[in-house]
Amino acid sequence: MESEQVKADPFNRNCGSRQVIDRIGDRWSVLIVLALAHGEQRYGELAQRIDGVSQKMLTQTLRGLERDGIVTRTVHASVPPRVDYALTDLGRSLLDLVAGMEAWATTHLGEVEAARARYDAR
Repeated sequence: MESEQVKADPFNRNCGSRQVIDRIGDRWSVLIVLALAHGEQRYGELAQRIDGVSQKMLTQTLRGLERDGIVTRTVHASVPPRVDYALTDLGRSLLDLVAGMEAWATTHLGEVEAARARYDAR
């Protein structure tokens, strides 16, 4: 029995590609990928690096990224237990994309803030 090849369509709410976009476009996912760009980190290091993320959101996002094959979770048998997170090859393939988003946001921050001020002044 041949399987039918389905064309990905992120504009279709039932398409899995939309879930992928939701995952990689989520602010916490983007920040976690950026934080892991230079190597593995412990949970506490990520929590400290990503200002404003709650423990619940960090845990949920890391689990989602692990489920999607973007992040690995390694538990070390030590006392106390140590857990490290790192990007997989698939996760590293996102680095250019998220680094580009970061660069765009930092480069154009002044313009965006000016546009917001004009809009809010109306």
